[in-house]
Amino acid sequence: MGRMQTPSLFPASARCRLIPALLAIFVLAGCASTPSVDTTVPAPSVVGTVPTPAESMEVEHSQKFARWVAEFSTRARAAGIDEATLHIAFDNVRFVPSAIASDRAQPEFTRPVWDYLDSAVSPQRIARGEAKLQQLRSAGNVDVDAIAARYGVPAEVLVAIWGLESSYGSFMGDIPTIDALATLGFEGRREEWARGQLLAALKILQNRDIDRAQMIGSWAGAMGQTQFLPSAFLAYAVDADGDGRRDIWGSVPDVMASTANFLARSGWQTGQPWGLEVRLPLRFDYARADADVRQPSAQWADEGVQTLDGAPLPTLLESSILLPAGARGPAFLVGPNFRTILRYNNATSYALAVNLLAQRLAGGAVVQAPWPRDLQLLSRSQLLALQTALNARGFDSGTPDGMLGPATQRGVRQYQRSLGLAADGYPTLDLLQRLQHGESLH
Repeated sequence: MGRMQTPSLFPASARCRLIPALLAIFVLAGCASTPSVDTTVPAPSVVGTVPTPAESMEVEHSQKFARWVAEFSTRARAAGIDEATLHIAFDNVRFVPSAIASDRAQPEFTRPVWDYLDSAVSPQRIARGEAKLQQLRSAGNVDVDAIAARYGVPAEVLVAIWGLESSYGSFMGDIPTIDALATLGFEGRREEWARGQLLAALKILQNRDIDRAQMIGSWAGAMGQTQFLPSAFLAYAVDADGDGRRDIWGSVPDVMASTANFLARSGWQTGQPWGLEVRLPLRFDYARADADVRQPSAQWADEGVQTLDGAPLPTLLESSILLPAGARGPAFLVGPNFRTILRYNNATSYALAVNLLAQRLAGGAVVQAPWPRDLQLLSRSQLLALQTALNARGFDSGTPDGMLGPATQRGVRQYQRSLGLAADGYPTLDLLQRLQHGESLH
């Protein structure tokens, strides 16, 4: 959780080899009660040989990782983590190189929202979701409708999140959470964040909610069938089956109730729709299709925004117009519950996928307007070039970083207005080429 869309889950296919003799010297020099680092990999023979530069670097790296674990253990002890838990967590802790590679990865090309939805709300995922929902409703130990009623969140929404996060529990990731977070903390790019999540993971172990071997998830530390980060687990996980443990790995009742509790406590408004697909009036000011422009749906109706079937717009007090593919794509009116899904995963495409999948599981309609599949989206380097060119022309898009954010959208809208185009803030290759060719302003 907490990742743009859902982060890819990578297997822990490698670990840092440690040299037992050198590590033993380090451990004996420190606190005797400090948990040790995994030394199960046999050391190469060094009798009569000189270590290669690569071997020396590996030994140094192992020593630094061990020192980081020892230092963190001291802080965890001061935060109330007992010795038994520290030994369970760190006696065989392993460095996970794939976590670092994934954390540093910045894909050059962005996936179009329609490609993401093709997969996230595919016929196969809808069919499996319908079958899972039926199974839950007929199972004696999982009363999903009772859980939905208790927390005020529709069962279809809970199952949709379950489907997107772990393909209905079929793949939760296979990296030990302790190893992933220790690796990210040691690497240092997001050390304070990783330290906080690692301490939360230790508290989960100390509470005996799950064994270390079963505490698995993604490279980023998201865990279980709901992909909760450890801090979210501590705050929202629920023991719904009454076995004394909050188990989002193996207990479907706990999975459903924990997800519902998260949403309920994050602002979900019972009885309100997430939103709906709408038709915009001619000469609509596309610059108003902005998450920060919020008003009652009745006011949007007064401005000519309509449902596709001519029915009145649902009552939404703080609603916005969403154009996930710009002026040429479908338009949606979204309310507070759409923003609540963003609390689960702060990516518009993810929130749209959850709500559209839940809508289909409830027997609702598919998206009617076509997606502009012919549009050429910008790569990260092209978006960086666009931002740089916008700034050079006086259309402030913030610090160029190759990422599409509110500042970039504002700069794009200003430039689009100067050309007499629909100011939807959606960057395209055509717009970049206009900038690069120095197309004159109106």
